[in-house]
This record gives sequence, C-alpha cells and structure tokens, in this order.
Amino acid sequence: MIWFGPAGNSNSFYDQGFSHSWQMPEWLSEMGLNTYEYQCNKGVNLKDETARKIGEKAKEANIRLSVHAPYYINLSSAEQEKRDNSVKYIMDTLRVAMIMGANRIVVHPGYVSKITRKTAVELAKATLLEAIKEADDAGYSDITICPEVLGKNNQLGSLSEVLELCDLDERLIPCLDFAHLHSLTQGGMNSQEDFIKVFDTVKKHLGEERARKPHIHFSRVEFGKGGEKKHWSYADTKYGPDFDPLAKAIIALDLEPVIICESRGTMAEDALTLKEIYLKHLNNL
Repeated sequence: MIWFGPAGNSNSFYDQGFSHSWQMPEWLSEMGLNTYEYQCNKGVNLKDETARKIGEKAKEANIRLSVHAPYYINLSSAEQEKRDNSVKYIMDTLRVAMIMGANRIVVHPGYVSKITRKTAVELAKATLLEAIKEADDAGYSDITICPEVLGKNNQLGSLSEVLELCDLDERLIPCLDFAHLHSLTQGGMNSQEDFIKVFDTVKKHLGEERARKPHIHFSRVEFGKGGEKKHWSYADTKYGPDFDPLAKAIIALDLEPVIICESRGTMAEDALTLKEIYLKHLNNL
C-alpha cells in the first residue's frame, strides 16, 4: 500500500468555495488521493470538536491522517524551558492526533545555536526521550513520532542526526523530506541511485521494517549556500528534485511510504501528479 496526499490545503480548495479542513478528506478522496497531513505549524489551535470531525470525515472517505507539529519545537535548545515547552507541544500534537485518529505526527528536531552539533544531538535525544515517556504515560503510544530531516545548515536534522534520534525507540520512523535533502546536498538528489542510497542508509541504521514504511515529504525546492530557501510547485521545473527517480526507487525497493506533497499552494494537485508518475512507472514494469 502507498499513500499520496497534501500537507495542508491547496489554494484551489478555497477557490472552490470550501473553508473548513473537515471538508478536505472528501475533497481529496474525490481527487483520487488517500492521505492528508493536517498542519499545526503555527501552534495546536484547533478545537477538539473540529479534530473529531476531521477524523470522522477521513474515516468515511478512507483518508489516512497525519499531523505536523509546530515549527517552533526545538528539542536541542540550550534553554531548559524551551526544551520543556517542546515536549508540551509534542504532547498537544499527539492529543489532537489521537482525537483525529491520525497515526503519525511529524516533528522538527530543532536548531544548532551556540553549541556543537554533538551537544545539540544529545540534548535532542534527552528531550525526545522525555516526550516518548510522557506520551506513553498519557496513552499515546500507538501514534508514531516522525523526526523530520530538515533543510538548513543551522538546523538539527541531517539524515544521520534524524536516524540517531530514531535509534532511541523502535517505534520512531524518520520523515524523509527530499526537498530538504536536496538542499542539504546542494542539489544532490537526482538519480534513482541517489534515492536508493538514502533508503539503504535508513535500513542499515533502523532495520528493514522502518525503511519500508517511511514518512516522505516531497516538493521542488530553491536553495542557497545555507540550505533550503523556498518550496515551489511541481510545475516549477527550474527547481529540483524530480519525482521520477524517487518513484523508481520506491518501486525497485518495494516500499510502502506515506508521501506528503509540500508544494507551494498546489500541494493536492501536485500530490496527484506524483501519484500519476508513480503509477506510470509501476505500469511500465
């Protein structure tokens, strides 16, 4: 099984007169998509009633749900208060995910500021362990936390750092953001082999099961020397990466990922394009 869907709501969703996220599952299902990542990027602000309604509509439309935790989570902060707050934001996200029926949340690991990367990783590991403990105590242990590969050099979240975080608990699954990996490698995600190497690295560190079912973010991206600058739509072919080699890698390795499209404004339409590219290569076997 493979899942395709958007991160948040496309501009066209609103242009067509829709205004509520609980309307998204049916809208996506009618497009031919089967997953939706609800965005809590700026905070977990939705009401329980709304989360419950999104979950009900998703179940009716057979849409798999995930939730993106707030961007300002910083597991690696040198300040204890910020790390404690980050645990709280993860707990808040898990709570609405539970109400919604989402089985994964995506978490940004943090930043590297005025400390070494090694120290940042150790702080992040300790903070994430505390979040896992609190999640288990609260009854959220069935929801998978997915630390995300980030795209800027001053962020904690290289592939190796994310895999080290995921080593903490066998339930953790990496969020492989290929726009971010493309930025970190200064345009290095081009061939099928480039993508296979990423999955092989995950398999080597975390085992076959977690490598087969990763959480994937995908979009075209503009980057500079410091890494990621801006996400673009799939039609903006001036920017990479292309999805074709990733689709071929997924098929060659027989993976079952959740693929969330983070295109700028056209995330649902582009998710459908990614699905069509995948099916094209699958049918050419």
